[in-house]
Amino acid sequence: MARTWSPDSWHGLVAEQQPAWPDAGDLDRALKQIGSLPPLVFAGEARSLQSALGQVAAGNAFLLQAGDCAESFEEFSANNIREKLRVILQMAVVLTYSLGVPVVTVGRMAGQFAKPRSQPFERVGDTDIPSFRGHIVNDPSPTDAARRPDPERLVQAYHQSASTLNLLRAFTKGGFAHLNRVHAWTQEFIESSPEGQRYQALATEIENALAFMRACGIDTENNPALHQVDVFTSHEALILGYEEALTRRDSLTGDWYDCSAHMLWIGERTRQLDGAHVEFLRGVGNPIGCKIGPAATPEFVLELCQMLNPARIPGRLTLISRMGADNVEDKLRPLLRAVHDSGHPVVWACDPMHGNTFTSTTGRKTRHLDHVVAEIAGFVRAHRAEHTWPGGIHVELTGDDVTECLGGSHALSDEDLDDRYQTVCDPRLNGRQSVDLAFRVAELIRSNLN
Repeated sequence: MARTWSPDSWHGLVAEQQPAWPDAGDLDRALKQIGSLPPLVFAGEARSLQSALGQVAAGNAFLLQAGDCAESFEEFSANNIREKLRVILQMAVVLTYSLGVPVVTVGRMAGQFAKPRSQPFERVGDTDIPSFRGHIVNDPSPTDAARRPDPERLVQAYHQSASTLNLLRAFTKGGFAHLNRVHAWTQEFIESSPEGQRYQALATEIENALAFMRACGIDTENNPALHQVDVFTSHEALILGYEEALTRRDSLTGDWYDCSAHMLWIGERTRQLDGAHVEFLRGVGNPIGCKIGPAATPEFVLELCQMLNPARIPGRLTLISRMGADNVEDKLRPLLRAVHDSGHPVVWACDPMHGNTFTSTTGRKTRHLDHVVAEIAGFVRAHRAEHTWPGGIHVELTGDDVTECLGGSHALSDEDLDDRYQTVCDPRLNGRQSVDLAFRVAELIRSNLN
């Protein structure tokens, strides 16, 4: 018999990756304040996303989940949000036009502040200080005082998420996302690049198609599907106290929803079947995801599916493989086969970033675009071999002209990394690399479906 669930039923279980909050009273006050504030998203929106993801699970749509590795308090601005959205819209329109299926767009935005760490401490000089766990917990400055977990940051994360969501809704519903603006979505630093020129050619094709539709008497100006877009939000549900504080009972259905984001996921370090994170996520009504690495067995994945989606609701569960380019095809195929044979209607997405991270000769943590593409290629081949649908990609990117990942048409090298290495955690694709990736993903899927 399944255990009774409540928003706090995770308290009795081991919760990995939680900060060592120095004052329980301060933490309690911060969480009570968040619990008294309005929800950031609504249950009906989460259900809409789950319905769209159900189409992905059925092979009738594609998931693009993209955004920052870790949002920053310091770099928060309307410009940064707009430029990130601009790149995501470009990728979505490339994938939609090239694949011929709807693209479900989910941003790693408006809540992606917390980061799991391999070690609780790091060595700085002769001193061990707490690891940086994202701006929702502490500050990246390498001092003991800056790294002290501060519960007031939880409240600040809530307010920044609310502001980000307000701006996203304004951009996506207020005309910025209109298909008539496909040319205007190109940033200046992308425009003259090979990726930008290829995108501009596709944008011209879209404009010609819209002109043809208007000539046929179709009203393209007042069709919501052409001038509005749904961009849902997601983040890793890492800090469980914060997630619990934003969990509310839906007035229509009576079900519990985590109203911090439309979709939540758990990672490799927190997906223990008897752990607090799986316990928490199994009870909320949101669509949820789980990262799956090369050590996962078919038996584990099937048990995870049963725990997180026992009712087998299409779109409820997304399995996000992060195998590494060298492992993905061999490691993924047994999992695909087992899940398919079990009848669990999952969405399969590929995270090609985290399994391909390495340290450059300059000491910078980086990724190479060729390795990212290679993992997606192996992901697609594995699905073709098992007759399943390669449902989406999960990538870390920014709208800024950063130099954090190697490769691409400008052939960024180790020596270029220091030019504009701005991430507070993991290296991100820049706009040129992101648009290039969208074209290459579309080509990989088309070629493997023919």
